[in-house]
Amino acid sequence: MKNSIKLTDVVKKYKDFTLGEINLEIPCGFSTALIGSNGAGKTTLIDVMCRISGKNSGDITYFEKYKEADDNYVRNNIGYCASNNFFPAEWTSKNVAEVMNVAFDNFDRKKFVQLCEKMKLDTPDSKKKKKIMKLSDGNKMRLYLAAILARNTKFLILDEPASALDPLMRDMLCDMFREYLAEDEERSILFSTHNIADMEYATDYAVFMANGKIVEKGFVEELKEKYALVHGSADILSKVSDRLISYTGNKTMFEGIALTENRSQLEKYDIAIEVPTLQQLSVGILRKAEKDNEVK
Repeated sequence: MKNSIKLTDVVKKYKDFTLGEINLEIPCGFSTALIGSNGAGKTTLIDVMCRISGKNSGDITYFEKYKEADDNYVRNNIGYCASNNFFPAEWTSKNVAEVMNVAFDNFDRKKFVQLCEKMKLDTPDSKKKKKIMKLSDGNKMRLYLAAILARNTKFLILDEPASALDPLMRDMLCDMFREYLAEDEERSILFSTHNIADMEYATDYAVFMANGKIVEKGFVEELKEKYALVHGSADILSKVSDRLISYTGNKTMFEGIALTENRSQLEKYDIAIEVPTLQQLSVGILRKAEKDNEVK
């Protein structure tokens, strides 16, 4: 299987935080979610991928043959979008269109106008155009996404694109992801999130991060086969807790995540065993990672 980007032994060190070593391949042709709590290292990893900040060690390969993010092919075929302050606050949609048109030869102004209209934003031709500083956080992100999606790229790298969006717009974003991927089988998407609930429909592959490291990764359907959601009455918890990778509960019931390889032992008890949602899987995997880190 082809990959859009490959990281080998990548490390980025700050005074109080270390990313890595990261070994990761983002599969080509799919939408990948980078999932982790705030402070897990998602933005740092994306910044290193996009050369916003340099790495201390390791190698990154783009589109299986390019080693530098500033190579002309890589630059033109990666659409990067930060979570905030992506464009100067004084700009309007007209400024965005003008600069994107100069900066990238694959920017489609007509498509940008259509996307602005679809997302209920001022277009470059609107008589009155709000400056970015006057936009809500949600509308700022809509503008950023319109600018990126108006380019003919091979790979989108988006940092928390859904965090400021309302539920309806998050649903629209999922549809846009699918449309983007359907237009070219060589296209891929990587987006970060700390809450995957509304983006599960748009996720094919998931990468889980905690404390600067990757703690799990895989295609969503395969992960749902590897793990199971388990829940039952609180009096049974002590009998099955050693078979759960993580759990939470109260005086009456518990819920946790277990490896499906332990299903036969769990079925001996009066508990429910179900296929987890990606959100439930995320909580279970990240809770275990945080617990493991506390033990160290």
